[in-house]
Formats: sequence, C-alpha cells, structure tokens
Amino acid sequence: MEFLLLSTALSNKLITMLIAMIPLAELRGSMPYAIFVLKMKWTEALLWSIIGNFIPVIPILFCLERFAGRLMKYPSWERFLTWTFNRTRSKSGAIEKFQAAGLAIFVGIPLPFTGAWSGCAAAFLFRIPMRDSIPAILAGIVIAGVLVSLACLGIIQAGVFLGHWGRQ
Repeated sequence: MEFLLLSTALSNKLITMLIAMIPLAELRGSMPYAIFVLKMKWTEALLWSIIGNFIPVIPILFCLERFAGRLMKYPSWERFLTWTFNRTRSKSGAIEKFQAAGLAIFVGIPLPFTGAWSGCAAAFLFRIPMRDSIPAILAGIVIAGVLVSLACLGIIQAGVFLGHWGRQ
C-alpha cells in the first residue's frame, strides 16, 4: 500500500513537471491542474511547476539560434518562425526598453504567449546575454508562479465562501 501512495505522489510531481514543460501550457496550466485535478498542495504544485517550467530554458537558449537557422531553410518552418518571432517582438516592448528586467516582467505576466518559451525567443531576438537572460527568465517563472498560486487560492476561497453562503 505504501508503494502505491509513493508512486502516486511521484507520478503527480512528474505529471506537474511535464505539463509545465509544454510550450503553451507551461506553469499557467500545470499549477491549476496540479491543485484542482491532482489535489496537490499549492506549495508543492508551485515548486514542481517552477522546476518543470525552467528545465527547457537553458537548452532552448543554447540551441535556438542554431536550430532556428536550420529550420528557416524550409518554407513552412520559415513562415512559422517568422510569425512566432514577429508576435514575440510585438508583445515585448518592455524587453526592448529594459532588457533583463523587462524579460522577467514579460515572462512573469501569466497571459498567453508570455511564458518561459516566449521569453527564450525574446532573449534570442533582443540579444540578451545568457548570464542575464537565465536569471531573468527564472525570476519571471517565479513571479508567474506566485500570481497563478494567488489566482488558484482565490478560486478555492471563492468556492468555500459560495459553498458556505449557499448553505445558510
């Protein structure tokens, strides 16, 4: 029985990390899933989501220029990458102006297309050195994690309030 509980706990952590690694879901998807579906404590969901969201950052930053250069040789990939880079440029005025601090804010705002993956693309596009972009992206992931945690806790509190209010 203990083995089943241990394996479930490990698999819930792994599931949370894997969801956080997915480009469009990232931490914004992994935390609500971990809290509401997997029934993890918010602190545990936050920790595993941050770890999962950060895992792809360094490999992406190291490989993006070489990988993008190779993919640009193919018309369909060229269209996709051009669209992605243009979209990132259009949403990243703060990055252009404030560099690493702007990158942290950009990654930390929990909206679509503003996570760690887009932050890596923005760091590449604006030529922010890795020594600055890695801590900035990590800071943004933590900021997003705190904001998503607060949103999830607010939903939980609203449910408790409405559930209590409805019974009176």
